[in-house]
Amino acid sequence: MAIKGVIFDLDGVITDTAEFHYRAWQDLGEKIGITFDRAFNENLKGISRMDSLNLILEHGNKADDYSDAEKEALATDKNDDYKTLIEEITPTDILPGIQTFLDACIAKGMKLALASASKNGPAILDRLELTDYFEVTVDPASLKNGKPDPEIFLKAAKLLHLEPFECIGVEDAEAGIQSINAAGMFSVGVGSPESMKEADIFVENTQELDLEKIINKYKKMR
Repeated sequence: MAIKGVIFDLDGVITDTAEFHYRAWQDLGEKIGITFDRAFNENLKGISRMDSLNLILEHGNKADDYSDAEKEALATDKNDDYKTLIEEITPTDILPGIQTFLDACIAKGMKLALASASKNGPAILDRLELTDYFEVTVDPASLKNGKPDPEIFLKAAKLLHLEPFECIGVEDAEAGIQSINAAGMFSVGVGSPESMKEADIFVENTQELDLEKIINKYKKMR
């Protein structure tokens, strides 16, 4: 049994836009009178924009202060701010080791997909000059459920015309690893041993990603 597809998260795996998200959410928080720190911001990684907003509103005891339409407007304001910030992104912002890992996957004939909760994924890939590596990008607006639900990874496999067991997923968030596992895929985690404890294999940073090691572990487990 061979790996035929590799499905990537974006933030924290291919590039690190977490700081831009943090700054944009903080700007919004200031406008609506809610403050939070970097520790709280960890809760926002890997989940959708609206889920992030709802967590922030709950954190500020303002969960019932806004209608659905008002929440949509707040999320749009945050995203407009974020899109301005990410205009600073260039290929130098590709995380260490990722270009080599992508090249190794392509050399093995593997199909690549992006499965990010970020609706800005295609724009970011363009700025990183990585668009041509990816056969498909899952549109998060087409999904009913966010991570840790497996829907986004199952959709990616379907778009690649592959079975889930033929794919591996690469994630840096616990919710993402849970999503990959629930999809019946082999999970590759990037992060601390504690946060990646549910991953089939993990590395502490992207520079340690080694396709041959991943393939060997995949074969042993399958």
